[in-house]
Amino acid sequence: MEKIIKKAEILIEALPYIQKLYGKTVVIKYGGNAMINEDLKNFVMEDITLLKYIGMNPVVVHGGGPEINKALDKFDIKSEFVNGLRVTDASTMEIAQMVLVGKTNKEIVSMLNQKGGKAIGLCGIDGNLIECEQLKTNVDGKEVDLGYVGKITGINSKLIELLAKDEYIPVVAPIGVGSDGKSYNINADTVAGEIAAALGAEKLMLLTDVEGVKLNKDSNDICPALTIKEVHELIDKKVINGGMIPKVLGCVEALEKGVGRTHILDGRIPHCILLEIFTNKGIGTMIFKEKILYYSNERL
Repeated sequence: MEKIIKKAEILIEALPYIQKLYGKTVVIKYGGNAMINEDLKNFVMEDITLLKYIGMNPVVVHGGGPEINKALDKFDIKSEFVNGLRVTDASTMEIAQMVLVGKTNKEIVSMLNQKGGKAIGLCGIDGNLIECEQLKTNVDGKEVDLGYVGKITGINSKLIELLAKDEYIPVVAPIGVGSDGKSYNINADTVAGEIAAALGAEKLMLLTDVEGVKLNKDSNDICPALTIKEVHELIDKKVINGGMIPKVLGCVEALEKGVGRTHILDGRIPHCILLEIFTNKGIGTMIFKEKILYYSNERL
């Protein structure tokens, strides 16, 4: 009986969050180990499907770096990275698009459908969903040509809105289209942030292979909640460094463009999405403009 009562308490704990988020858009960037481990794949798909069934509008943006690497190896094409971005010539772009749109995207759609969802796969080419131009980057003061790597110039969000506010779950591959009609590979975190901003999403959730933002350099303790001001302070103190910087700055940019709350989650934890959204304590690190509570007893 105690176990049954405990389950009821968990559901009641989730109630204010369900009320607050009913009808709201939640953008989930799906990547990292959660895309590789079969058990974790299932947990993520179950979480996303449940969000839809209880009245939220989940939108999925996915990466696919490891699968692209495997495909490039098969064709004996070597990968080169500059500032964390893959140099993408015409052959690499063709393979990246084939993997992201033709394989990874459809696998995610199929898994969501198997869980009872109604997922529809998209990429930035569909309806000019993600408009972009070639991204330029600097190394030691010199401009480096990355090839078919895109910088987003616009999101035509109407198609996603129509699907998400109906009974469907949009699943977006991070391929954009230029004014010349050519395809460009874009960082999935960036795509998720821009789509969340364009949709006026209540939440942006980045699934990663880290637990969250650490409180200080010498601690493994994770900071559960940060304001934009606190993020910049931790960057200045070099507590936030390396690959975490673009993630937190992507969250900050999304917040400044109107997203309600952003989250950096450890996708290696089973049901990480539900644990973050529906529990008082949550997991990972939440970043928001200021500490405004969803309800009076929320603990941040």
